[in-house]
Amino acid sequence: MRTAALLCIALFPLVAHAADPLEEELISMEKASWVAWKSHDSRFYESFLSDDHLEVHGLGVGGKAGVVALVGSGACNVESYTLDHFEFRRLAADAAVLNYRAEQKTTCAGVAVPSPVRATSVFARRDGHWVNVLYQHSAVAK
Repeated sequence: MRTAALLCIALFPLVAHAADPLEEELISMEKASWVAWKSHDSRFYESFLSDDHLEVHGLGVGGKAGVVALVGSGACNVESYTLDHFEFRRLAADAAVLNYRAEQKTTCAGVAVPSPVRATSVFARRDGHWVNVLYQHSAVAK
């Protein structure tokens, strides 16, 4: 009886914090967006971003068309990047958020992109597919 009780206590945290399968799917999608960013693959962003996507950063607020145009323009050169410390939260059945740390060695029109940053991506399921509806990043204090 005592062994069964100890086993239940030991396994409870594993059951109580069972991973949401959506977490890995969205992290994979987010990582793929960085591969596309580095390779100037604007076609990826056509399907990754929602039509009403918002992009928020130090230069202001933009939308899908601006992101797609910038990625495809070749104006930015991504030499390297790392992504880590992912945190996932499901907000509703059709909404979730990822927060993570990103570090990159990137220049756009010769100007260094802030790095490292804390990035937040909000996803929504639309027409059966997950899309990014909001991306925001803030520079990490030195």
